[in-house]
Amino acid sequence: MNLHQLPKLKHTDSNNFFLLAGPCAIEGEDMALRIAETIVNITNKLEIPYVFKGSFKKANRSRIDSFTGIGDEKALKILKKVSDTFDIPTITDIHEISDAIFAAQYVDVLQIPAFLVRQTDLVVAAAKTGKVVNLKKGQFMSPEAMKHAVQKVKDVGNDKVWITDRGTMFGYQDMIVDFRGIPTMRNYAPTVLDVTHSLQQPNQSAGVTGGRPDMIETIARAGVVNHVDGLFIETHFDPAHAKSDGANMLHLNNLERLLTHLVAIRKTINKFN
Repeated sequence: MNLHQLPKLKHTDSNNFFLLAGPCAIEGEDMALRIAETIVNITNKLEIPYVFKGSFKKANRSRIDSFTGIGDEKALKILKKVSDTFDIPTITDIHEISDAIFAAQYVDVLQIPAFLVRQTDLVVAAAKTGKVVNLKKGQFMSPEAMKHAVQKVKDVGNDKVWITDRGTMFGYQDMIVDFRGIPTMRNYAPTVLDVTHSLQQPNQSAGVTGGRPDMIETIARAGVVNHVDGLFIETHFDPAHAKSDGANMLHLNNLERLLTHLVAIRKTINKFN
């Protein structure tokens, strides 16, 4: 897929990685606009193509009393407002076939969660909307297996597809990124590294997923060095009180410093291509 195919995407000729970033979940309009404005200012300064990320609902929760959302349509309308306000594309994840057509009315990219990427009917429903489809590699899948998920999208006539690596299960309670998979998956589709979810520590006894946000820059740098096309980073101005995945999110105050370093690395790497 050519990045120029995505409406409202800026800085596509900068030869930078593109960025999917925002909060884990849409908690309200003010927080979404605040986070988006900050990231837009940073990415414009650094000439990074930017897509705002936010889940309109969280269907995959450890416990039944975990936060799942503020209402599907309400959250999707907030994503549309973010897009209209800042003239940027948006991405959200879907979990059911009926979500595909519904969410496609509001966002530019439909994301298939890692646990659901083998669900053919869901992948096909997303592809049939004509939107860009972002396929998250299952924690249980090899990089080579993702070619079949990509082919499902293409088989219904949609070539607008990305792969996102969000780490691989390492034992019961940890994730690891195998960077050997990046060049493999780039043979099938543009490949994104989900930096923050790769640092999750799932299956904790408390029923709340842990994380290692101190390792965000380490993982992100390695991804850029290994030629990822894009980076996925969840960020919040108050991760400790975020309603979902706060344990592995990047504090918004630290984003500009991180991206400045990563852009510098990218410029160096570009010299050797």
